[in-house]
Amino acid sequence: MRLARARLWQVPRLAAILWAFSRETPWLPRVRSRWADLWTLAVVVRRGWVRVARVGGRIAGFLVRDGSRVHALYVCPRARGQGVGRALLSEAKAVGALDLWVLVANAPARRFYAAQGFAELEHAQGGGNDEGLPDILMTWREGRGA
Repeated sequence: MRLARARLWQVPRLAAILWAFSRETPWLPRVRSRWADLWTLAVVVRRGWVRVARVGGRIAGFLVRDGSRVHALYVCPRARGQGVGRALLSEAKAVGALDLWVLVANAPARRFYAAQGFAELEHAQGGGNDEGLPDILMTWREGRGA
């Protein structure tokens, strides 16, 4: 597995991974157009916030991070359970502290982050996310966990 900074030409692949998650998550409302997803991904890639994991020469997942805030972590369905998300998150932990919001309904993601040493800090009713769904602020600090 190779981790690297994302490039603009990779945005369509990043979007495909994002859309795969959306398709397999029936409880998640669709609140943005595909054009808006592509635009947003292009913006964060240009800002240098996106790291990709390549497995066998193909992008298997990506993480969007600005400072200590993880905005997104997605792994291609075929690559799940192979350490892609863990590798991206481990690299991000080099900053010493991370926080992220995860939707309450996303039980697999909550379990994953807990296994990576994240702790629940705050519960909210979704006023800060695009979907308007209840969410949880989770944090990780160096020396506190995995």
